[in-house]
Amino acid sequence: MQEFDVAVIGGGINGCGIARDAAGRGLSVFLAEQGDLASGTSSYSSKLIHGGIRYLETYDFRLVRESLHERELLLKNAPHLVRPMRFVIPHVASMRPAWMVKIGIKFYDFLAGRSVLPKSRVLDLADDPAGVPLRAAGGIGFEYSDCVTDDARLVIANAIDARERGADIRTRTRLVSARRVGQRWELVLAEGAKRETLFARALINAAGPWAAHVLDTIVKVSKQVKIRLVKGSHIVYPRLHAHERAYVMQSDDGRVVFAVPFAEKYTLIGTTDVETSGDPTHAAASAEEIQYLCRLAERFFRTSIEPSRVVWTFAGVRPLIDGRGTASTATREYRIVSDGGYGEAPLLSLIGGKLTAFRAMSEDVVNKLGHWFAMRAPWTENEPLPGGDLGERGFEGLLADLARDHAYLSSSTMRRIAHAYGRRATNMLGDARKLEDLGPRLVGDLHQRELDYLRAHEWAKSAEDVLWRRTKLGIGAAPAEIESLYAAMRVAY
Repeated sequence: MQEFDVAVIGGGINGCGIARDAAGRGLSVFLAEQGDLASGTSSYSSKLIHGGIRYLETYDFRLVRESLHERELLLKNAPHLVRPMRFVIPHVASMRPAWMVKIGIKFYDFLAGRSVLPKSRVLDLADDPAGVPLRAAGGIGFEYSDCVTDDARLVIANAIDARERGADIRTRTRLVSARRVGQRWELVLAEGAKRETLFARALINAAGPWAAHVLDTIVKVSKQVKIRLVKGSHIVYPRLHAHERAYVMQSDDGRVVFAVPFAEKYTLIGTTDVETSGDPTHAAASAEEIQYLCRLAERFFRTSIEPSRVVWTFAGVRPLIDGRGTASTATREYRIVSDGGYGEAPLLSLIGGKLTAFRAMSEDVVNKLGHWFAMRAPWTENEPLPGGDLGERGFEGLLADLARDHAYLSSSTMRRIAHAYGRRATNMLGDARKLEDLGPRLVGDLHQRELDYLRAHEWAKSAEDVLWRRTKLGIGAAPAEIESLYAAMRVAY
């Protein structure tokens, strides 16, 4: 019967980040995810790596500063997955006075410290290309720097690194029961009809919006903190503008909604903040939320934005530390809740937090294991994620190498592959020297060789894993293409 130092429940960004950190410190690690990696909140975010400029209004300065620090580290350690973007705030006089917005973005720059990103500036939208797609002619705007990411692939990169450092990562594996037996946890897990029992000296609950369910019905201990579930919905719309900047839209209700260039041909618009109490598995954008996002975007852009033209919607449920205020103003701080007395196997639950700060939160959780384990010092701050070792030539250097060695690829395919796999794109492409070497094309620009790689190295077990998490090629895919992928996935690997 297997025994591990640490068992992690949840294969989202926090669970995989914790597994990576702990494995790199010399601990034996097991991670169980009931679905696919990043199949919950971690693939349904706004895809932003940012300090959270709107949190300045709620005085969460420590949260913003920490997140901006983590933004810089991710730019350094995962340059293929995290890329800079400029954000434009068209000024709306009835919302916030211009002086307030200007002070806010300057303070944001200050909190970022010596960032590699450009500083904020004031725009004349009558002369700047950013004003062209907007409904209001002219006026002033404000521009600042943040980053965007592929959230699901960020999770996968952490899981890969955890595995390469010795962690056992299991998907489609559900925790059925957990009980303390002496100074260990006895865990019963289910993978389909198969049952397995293993032991761990420490249990970490990183189940995100399912964290309360794990505590209440499986581990059966007191939560010690009230968890607030907030649903954030997004829509994906045909591209609203040609340039590569994003927009920050201020609504009458005080919310801030982003319109971000997405997957080359589209614009991602979101998010909402709606209190929810249902099963997070079934979270979906409601008709009211879709209408809200369309109407808000239409107030800013010249284009008529109709719900019927939305190409994809998704919703994620965020577990927040319960507190006062509305769902949109609730803190994004996190808390680590510990359970277990002297001589008992510990249970640590991570509640709340932001995608951007996952590395720091993971490090904090593993640091707390120092009460029970002798382990190595923290290490993730300066260690690239898999594929992120791009060297001095950076991302453009990687593209140049791919163009030299795989000239048969289109520029768009080359860029997609480079962003997805970083330096490990060469591992996926292998010895291919012409397009035919990649095998049949299945969906979009994904060929059989890439599918085989995803199945062998990235835990892809269903067509949905490939279409919506390992890639975003499900957007705009023809039914015949999707069927060809389903057929390929039915072939035993």
